[in-house]
Amino acid sequence: MSSMRGLVQFIADLRNARARELEEKRINKELANIRQKFRDGGLNGYQRKKYVCKLLYVYIQGYDVDFGHLEAVNLVSAKNYSEKQIGYLAVTLFLHEQHELLHLVVNSIRKDLLDMNELNNCLALHAIATVGGREMGEALSADVHRLLISPTSKSFVKKKAALTLLRLYRKYPSIVQQEWAERIISLMDDPDMGVTLSVTSLVMALVQENPEQYKGSYVKAAQRLKKIAVDGDVSADYLYYRVPNPWLQVKLLRLLQYYPPSDDTHVRDLIRQALEQIMHTSFETPKNVQQNNAQNAVLFEAINLLIHLDTEHALMMQMSSRLGKFIQSRETNVRYLGLEAMTHFAARAETLDPIKSHQPFILGSLRDRDISIRRKGLDLLYSMCDVTNARAIVAELLSYLQSADYSLREEMVLKVAILAEKYATDAQWYIDTSVKLLAMAGDHVSDEVWQRVIQIVTNNEELQAYAADHLLKYLKGDCHDSLIKIGSYVLGEFGHLIADKEGCSPIEQFLALQPKMFTCSDNTRAMILSSFIKFVNLFPEIKPQLLQMFRLYSHSPDPELQQRAFEYLKLATMPTDDLLRTVCDEMPPFSERASVLLSRLHQSTAGTSDKRTWVVGGKDANTDKQEVLMAQTTGLKRSFTTIVNGSGRNGTNGTASKSGGASRDLEGLDLTARPSAAPPNLASAAHLSPDWEYGFNRLYFADEGVLFEDAQIQVGLRSEYRAHLGVVKIYFMNKASFQIGSFTTTLDNPAAPNLKIDTKNLPESSIQPAAQTQQTLFFEAHGPFSDAPTIRISYLAGALQAYTLQLPILMHRYMDPSDLSAEDFFKRWRQIGGHPLEAQKTFSVTSKGRIIHEKFTHNTVRGFGWKILSGVDPNPSNIVGCAVYQVEKGKTGCLLRLEPNYEKNMYRITVRATQENVPQILARQMEQRLGMGSTVDADLV
Repeated sequence: MSSMRGLVQFIADLRNARARELEEKRINKELANIRQKFRDGGLNGYQRKKYVCKLLYVYIQGYDVDFGHLEAVNLVSAKNYSEKQIGYLAVTLFLHEQHELLHLVVNSIRKDLLDMNELNNCLALHAIATVGGREMGEALSADVHRLLISPTSKSFVKKKAALTLLRLYRKYPSIVQQEWAERIISLMDDPDMGVTLSVTSLVMALVQENPEQYKGSYVKAAQRLKKIAVDGDVSADYLYYRVPNPWLQVKLLRLLQYYPPSDDTHVRDLIRQALEQIMHTSFETPKNVQQNNAQNAVLFEAINLLIHLDTEHALMMQMSSRLGKFIQSRETNVRYLGLEAMTHFAARAETLDPIKSHQPFILGSLRDRDISIRRKGLDLLYSMCDVTNARAIVAELLSYLQSADYSLREEMVLKVAILAEKYATDAQWYIDTSVKLLAMAGDHVSDEVWQRVIQIVTNNEELQAYAADHLLKYLKGDCHDSLIKIGSYVLGEFGHLIADKEGCSPIEQFLALQPKMFTCSDNTRAMILSSFIKFVNLFPEIKPQLLQMFRLYSHSPDPELQQRAFEYLKLATMPTDDLLRTVCDEMPPFSERASVLLSRLHQSTAGTSDKRTWVVGGKDANTDKQEVLMAQTTGLKRSFTTIVNGSGRNGTNGTASKSGGASRDLEGLDLTARPSAAPPNLASAAHLSPDWEYGFNRLYFADEGVLFEDAQIQVGLRSEYRAHLGVVKIYFMNKASFQIGSFTTTLDNPAAPNLKIDTKNLPESSIQPAAQTQQTLFFEAHGPFSDAPTIRISYLAGALQAYTLQLPILMHRYMDPSDLSAEDFFKRWRQIGGHPLEAQKTFSVTSKGRIIHEKFTHNTVRGFGWKILSGVDPNPSNIVGCAVYQVEKGKTGCLLRLEPNYEKNMYRITVRATQENVPQILARQMEQRLGMGSTVDADLV
């Protein structure tokens, strides 16, 4: 800029202008000169850059610049970096996503993305992230992804590419393609902390909408967190006041909360070690404010993860005592985070006793000077409420309601209404609390609150008379519109229940409602008129006064009131009362799905960029993840209450049927939108790699050998089985002459829960040439299973390489030979009987060049774990076998009769077992193996 003297002088003139008019005069003069220069043409790159810089300065001073945009676009394609830089800056400031000139720079941006100059790459990425719309994103997203995954890209280019993809995804999620998932996850192992941080930010956004597709990130996050927190694997540049990379630690801890706790003991151990180290480090006294802030940021996210996992009870107790100190801290931020973490704890904890011990301090937070603390205190009181402390908390909230901030009152009214309904064990207390709430809250009562009170009173006989009596007392004085609505409805429906009581006669009920007609809203007047027509049916003695009200409002200027009053007047003056009695019949019970209190309550957390894995409320509000997600997206969730579940009218059990579940609260939910298709599971048997069968067949019966091999990698396997337990070690050898990185394995278990898989260790993320790493797996049989597990192996060797292999883990691995005499065999054979404990198969070997013979047949039967019993079958060619299938809860006896026909190349199998599905699976698997036959060449070898 120092070389552009004209620009420097122009800026100096503007700064020296003593009045606004002088500044505008100087700017107009300069704009006229620039416009003339652009019109004349013939400018070189330097001159064009100088004039565009002047336009940019004028623009950032707040003046409109309506020309020069095309000149800025031309600068983008310049070869000189300084000119290109100014061109990109001008494009990002002057243009927007829908600007008509933006499509002119798409090709220039693509050219810079493909350039080998990383500075040009960064300029292009900045432009895409700033002004990239759907059209530009769809055109250039593949090039941005290529820069992200390219092994030749510099680290700072990868960081910008990841953040550019994140920006595009947040605006247009369809831009990020499903097939990129595995490659993006692999970058979480990048040795550069900046790349890992940026990619983790991208993965966090993607995981929230596609958890199944990005589930591989869970193990990556656990591994990386342990390396940072426990092993101290952090470069000096990312030590922030002695706290190792707190930004990445926070993101990894948050990412782990997006998934349910892992069943893998090794992964759980990695997370436990990291949490223990974080909790231990937090006891150290920070030396300065910056270290304290960084340390607390990591600590509070670790506490949230600990609550989410809910498995480390020792750490949980330690954490609860720490939270008690945090909510009493002098620092506002620490109190806020402590209250939020304790609210999360209340939403997950089995017992609320540790939180109740701090109830006086929590109640005190309602009167904190900071409104954010007051709001969090309200959330915590709502979450920690149960039957034992409900009355105290509700009384405190009602007391605080009169002095609470106006921005908090509507939410507080909702929460008090929900708590009163949820924990009411006394009908009178519920009515007293609800009416007092409506009387105090005034305009802050939403329609859902008073409608819910009407619903509950209507659905419960024991509330009706008391509610009518209690509301009539309020109606005789000054009261708010919402209370008038409830009172008019309840008296119209149940006023006859108290008509014989002193002070509650029909005329007194009428006189309580009549004055309200002149002060309330039109909607409330309409409800009172509806109550009056009910009075006509219930109290004929006050019919003249009621007819007078109908005549009065049949001339109302409001069309709704006029029509309603006129129709009621005609109905009340008909010759007979038959139609009147039919129309004014008692209202039926309301459906439970009409409750939408929780819908309004959860609207504040719906649609946020970072979805929480829990909702504000007790444990019953967070028991099922699917219900939580529904509450976040639609705000609809079932309300379980003591009152509603009580006995209803006509001997019914209220309307909150236990069998209804949360699905009954779906009123108003748009069910027409079809869910998006599930992403493909690349680790499943549907995506097995070519040539996988050779190693699988070779190890079908063998305990060790090579499962897969190509020019880059060799996968070996060694296994051992005892009873229902199996240990399998898988060896991965790098055959290439270069290091391979981001080595990842993912298991898919279609046989769950009858086959449980547990990982004891994970392979190293990088493998040197001619070196190997291993992974140990435990397989535990819990029942019969037919599908073998698969393993997905992926790594970076320039590009992403991936294989999906099937592991030879089937039922016969848990079969032990068992010896029986001929007499015992036939005795048990008869005891087991036929279907469903028997399976029979007849098949032939039709493959060209394959035959069956005695040696092959006997070897296959022994491979399945059968003990071949001699002298049992009268036909010596037939094979009789006995085995025991071992599972966790016991043993299953299995019997076999195999009839080979060597002349016709055919078999007939009969299997019987003492457990269903076992004979069918064994017969089918033996058919597959025996049906393959053997070759003469193989037998000769």
